[in-house]
Amino acid sequence: MINLSELKSKKSIKELLEFGIINIDKPSGPTSFNVSEFVMKKLNLRKTSHFGTLDPKVTGVLPIALNRACKLTGYFLGEDKAYVGIMRLHDKIPMEKLREVIKEKFTGKIKQTPPVKSRVARIEREREIKNFEILEQDGKDFLFLVHVQGGTYIRKLCDDLGKELEIGAHMLELRRIRAGIFEENSEEYPSGNLYDFEKAVDEYKNGNEKLLREMIIPGEIITKLHPIVEIDEECAERVLRGQPIYEKNLVKRVKIEEGKKISAFSGDRFIGMFRVVNEGGIFAKSEFTMQEMR
Repeated sequence: MINLSELKSKKSIKELLEFGIINIDKPSGPTSFNVSEFVMKKLNLRKTSHFGTLDPKVTGVLPIALNRACKLTGYFLGEDKAYVGIMRLHDKIPMEKLREVIKEKFTGKIKQTPPVKSRVARIEREREIKNFEILEQDGKDFLFLVHVQGGTYIRKLCDDLGKELEIGAHMLELRRIRAGIFEENSEEYPSGNLYDFEKAVDEYKNGNEKLLREMIIPGEIITKLHPIVEIDEECAERVLRGQPIYEKNLVKRVKIEEGKKISAFSGDRFIGMFRVVNEGGIFAKSEFTMQEMR
């Protein structure tokens, strides 16, 4: 196992900015792209990318990858998400009736077609609703908590529920409280709003890196999602230059299913992300490698 806190403490702020993630608490108003671009310009980075779009009016957890950590974006997308929100029904209905329909029709695997304004193809797809809980009622407004598979449209979920009830419904407010392993109010992977971020950057530019360092999560957090495989130090440089990982390069032989993604390390040095192939003595092939900073 990699001790992320210890690894982070050994890194310079330059290394963290080159391969790190900042968990932004997105406000209502800007797009996810606007927030990502703001972080990039404020820190004078080459590039940034976000892990999962939030509508402009939706607030909450929005992890932003910095520089080379952008290569990790595809490994985080698709992870489960959790939201709290307010849904307004267009007619009065008992809470128990609403809960009953949710349990029968909107829990487990459902079919969902992306909304008209979405940027993806409007093709019906299957998504899983892990939990859909009604917390409070105030007239026609219902406070809800929902835990869903990545790629589920919550606004559409509310609309579809209203149609099933034959009275109509729409989403009033929404906040994402978790995106995969990133959560709000997490001590391990702290989030901060744009004010916190700006203050941290200003302090950093004035010679105090403490606040900014606290906000940055090492890119090696990817090991929380994809298993770690350690390779011999002797072959590390060859692997970084494009050689695949051979079974003989493994410090400890492991059995991992073909097609699975792994995080490769040499000691506590992150080598990169690989796809297991298990063919002709080759254990895994590179998807991207982490070259040393220059």
